[in-house]
Amino acid sequence: MCDPVAETEKIADKRNSDNSGSQPVEIFERPKGWRAIYYHPVLQVSLLGLVCFMCPGMFNALTGLGGGGQVNTADQANANSALYATFAFFSFFSGTVNNVLGPRLTLMLGTWGYSLYIAAFLVVNVHPNAGDFVVIAGALLGVSAALLWTAQGSLMMAYPTEAQKGLYIGIFWAVFSLGGVVGSAVAFGQNFHSLAGSVGNGTYIGFLILALIGVFLPPLMANPDKIIRTDGTKVVQFRHPSWKAEFISLFVALKTDPWIVLLFPMFFASNYFFTWQFNDYNGAIFTTRARGLNNFVYWTTQIVGSLFIGFFILDQKRLRRRVRAFTGWTLVLALVFTVHIWAYFYQRTYTRATVSPATAIDIYSASYPAHVWLMIFFSLLDSMWQTFAYWLMGAMSNDLAKLAVFTGFYKSLQSCGAAGVWRADGVGLPYMNIFVSTWALTAAGLLFALPMVYFRVQDHTQEDGLLQISGSGARTVDGCAVGADAAVVPVE
Repeated sequence: MCDPVAETEKIADKRNSDNSGSQPVEIFERPKGWRAIYYHPVLQVSLLGLVCFMCPGMFNALTGLGGGGQVNTADQANANSALYATFAFFSFFSGTVNNVLGPRLTLMLGTWGYSLYIAAFLVVNVHPNAGDFVVIAGALLGVSAALLWTAQGSLMMAYPTEAQKGLYIGIFWAVFSLGGVVGSAVAFGQNFHSLAGSVGNGTYIGFLILALIGVFLPPLMANPDKIIRTDGTKVVQFRHPSWKAEFISLFVALKTDPWIVLLFPMFFASNYFFTWQFNDYNGAIFTTRARGLNNFVYWTTQIVGSLFIGFFILDQKRLRRRVRAFTGWTLVLALVFTVHIWAYFYQRTYTRATVSPATAIDIYSASYPAHVWLMIFFSLLDSMWQTFAYWLMGAMSNDLAKLAVFTGFYKSLQSCGAAGVWRADGVGLPYMNIFVSTWALTAAGLLFALPMVYFRVQDHTQEDGLLQISGSGARTVDGCAVGADAAVVPVE
């Protein structure tokens, strides 16, 4: 076996001191001075979170208002349906783009659609009949968001050592969620004295400025090739392959690691619950300022939830990784049933026909505290669900190429579910129907994931085959034969 492949295997199979003694690994000296700070994985993950703070964070703040801050939620629901439909399609190929262009450039290309989407709502606030523009902007955002989230996922799961993956995901999710916190705080402050159904122009302008700042942040991040992890190993950057080889790699990833299929229902449900939470609960039964405060509380709680499950459970060094996996799964399952049983007693009290501004719950209403606590627990469920899903993917592989493909699967299936449910909301499907389907899908997603957790998650990551692809020349990678312009093919 040639030396470059051997070095890649060493780095991918063996990352931290928990594995020490199993096989030799090349250790690099970390940089000194200011370079030690700039090239530190924690700073890079924080910068990655800042990019998502500015762009997806503002999108989350806008979505969390219910209906994008508008009285009529149909335009926003249809725009999100178009968004997630294009997102679902392009996510299957975004891993390929990421592997060819590199994560920094892919990340930068993925930021531009967010400012356009926010600007579309500003246009609708000025010209109410411009709803079609919002839908078109949503479709274009789906393309750019597919690129952004695939680059984000591959970087976030590649920077940490095995023992740090939960913590790094938690750090990213905390910084990213601050975008929703800041955005919702802006919306709440600007609309505090308003009981109208829609937010003012100033809210959209503030979101737009922050999203535009995010476009210029990715070039400030360090090249992943220069990052040395805290244990002295380097981030694995594989050679850029041909487009044909990368397309084949989607199917090769399924063949070399078929357990990923059991996570597909969990991926499908991972954004499904947003529609009921934001449009059919927050957007349906609260006043504008109450929606803004709910939104603020929701995204603030995200920080707590992601850091809690990441640091105190998934990266708890006193426990074996398999124990941590089952603990995380049990916690998320308990939250799924807790919040949905609670929410059912609220949902059965209203329908699309009965909600109106006259009956909306305000922050001074006697029933408000109990209702906002449900938003808090829904936020905990969301943050822990997403963190646990990323952690499971990270536990399956240390190879950056394979992680990019896994992330593409994750975002694509996530978007398929979201596209369907947003469209259902756009055509006026009963609230109760959307609620019950949300409950059923989240429970099913975790039940399908259980066999994968039991059989696939080990105390240390073992690669069944690195998804190392070369554009020319035959190679052998971890027991797999690779020909010119071909992806990894397992040797039977």
